[in-house]
This record gives sequence, structure tokens and C-alpha cells, in this order.
Amino acid sequence: MKNILCFGEILWDTFGTEKVAGGAPMNVARHLVQQGADVSFASRVGSDESGKGLIEFLKTSGLYSSLIQTDSELPTCEVTVKLDIQGSATYIIPKPCSWDNIQTETALDEAAVAASAVVFGSLACREKTTRDTLLDLLNETSALKIFDVNLRPPHYTLADIETLVAMAGVVKMNEEEAGLLIGETNGGLREKIIEFQKKYHAQTICVTRGENGAIVWHDHQFYEHPGFKVNVVDTVGAGDAFLATFIAGLLNGINMAELLKKACAVGAFVTTKRGANPVYSMADIDALMA
Repeated sequence: MKNILCFGEILWDTFGTEKVAGGAPMNVARHLVQQGADVSFASRVGSDESGKGLIEFLKTSGLYSSLIQTDSELPTCEVTVKLDIQGSATYIIPKPCSWDNIQTETALDEAAVAASAVVFGSLACREKTTRDTLLDLLNETSALKIFDVNLRPPHYTLADIETLVAMAGVVKMNEEEAGLLIGETNGGLREKIIEFQKKYHAQTICVTRGENGAIVWHDHQFYEHPGFKVNVVDTVGAGDAFLATFIAGLLNGINMAELLKKACAVGAFVTTKRGANPVYSMADIDALMA
């Protein structure tokens, strides 16, 4: 599979006394590794014990490289995750932290130029330094640009989101985010997606619908999958697992209907486990799809 660069935050998700490594672009990278992709991950951690712990995690996950920067002043990010009775998560995200200060470096420039795809989100762009680093990379690379909208209030502005959307060939968002970015239209979700595409000209637009699956606009066609019914433990990382599977299938030229089904299945499987990065095999996913 072609090389994929994932750029953005890495952090600790804390569930009470339990800490789990997370951050949407890191989660996407880790799921891509599980699916056999050639992946690079770029981020920045603090020089504290939490940062050292994340570096050890990245080494065991096959994601540690010179693209992981260390900040001598800003701390490693630790996010408080709160789950409701349905397992849906809300997040308390401290600011500033180490990944707010990702710097332009030669290794990062070279990785972006060499990549076939660059995956990025909105959260790491909340501060100017990291946002400018990402925009420079996107301007320099000819890679397919994949934007995971992933809004975390209050850590974004609509102006920044619109800038990132306009640079992307693939945009993935959930229904709530689609409503926010597109606004009111006459019609349903398909009409919203059509309006969005007319405005931003993305090649592929994917809207996830939680337990109700996902809808994709691709090559002037719509594809839908209703999702899989499972016993949910928590929803943390489900969208990241979905996106990783979707990217892998897209870059490998898999039939869109099939890759959408598989992406929904992987996302659903992740909700049956605690945290964003459970280990699974394709046999686990095939069993769920069956």
C-alpha cells in the first residue's frame, strides 16, 4: 500500500483512573498499521513522563520516527473523557500543550513530499504554529489530502475549517458537523452533501451516521450502508477506525460499496471494546460483516 502521512495530535485519553493513548490522527495511523499500510505519523510530545510514555507506546505500535518532536516547555496532553449511558464521549482538552507547537522541519517536509496521502484534522490546528506548519505541508505536497473534520468545541473557528476543507480531496465528517458546515438546505442529507461539494469541490465526501452507518459521495455517485448493530462499550475512536479502513480501501482501489461496508464494520467493532485502539484481525471483521 502507498505511504500515508498522518499529522496532528497525540495524547492520553483518561477514563477515571485509566489512561489510554489517543488522538484522532494517531488512532487513524494505528488502525492503518493494523491493516498493513505503510504509515508515517507526525506529532509533538512533552519532555515529561507522560511524553516518554507516549513515545514508548509509539515504538511498540511501529509509529515512532524522527517525525515525533519533543517540546521542552509545553506539557504532553491529557484529555478527560466522559461517557454517557450510551457510551458516547465528550472531551475536556487542556490548552496549550505540546502538539500545539509542531514545527516545520526537514524530515517532516520530506515525508509530506514523499507521501501518497496526507491525513489531518481540525483539533491540532487550533493554534497558529501547528496550523501554519500543516498549511505549508499541504501547499508543498501533491499527495491526496484527507481532512477528518472532527470538531471539538471550542477548539476551532469556521474560517480555519473552511480553509482546510478547501484544500482537501477527501472530507470525512459526521452528520452534526455536516449540518454546521453546510447550514440549512431544502432537503435531506444528500442535498446537504451536494451543496457542500458544489462549494468546496472535494472529490470524495463521507458523512458518518453513528449506529446508522455512513453515506459517501464519490465520482458523482452516492453510496450508503446502514451500519451494524453491536453492544456498545464506548464510541471513542470509532470514527478513526472507520476513516483508516476507508482510506486503505480508497488507495487500493477497492469497490466503494465494499469498502464502505468494511469501514462501517471496523468502526462498529471498535465500539464493542474500551478505548480507540483495540487489536483485531480481519477474521474478527469478517465475522461481524457475516
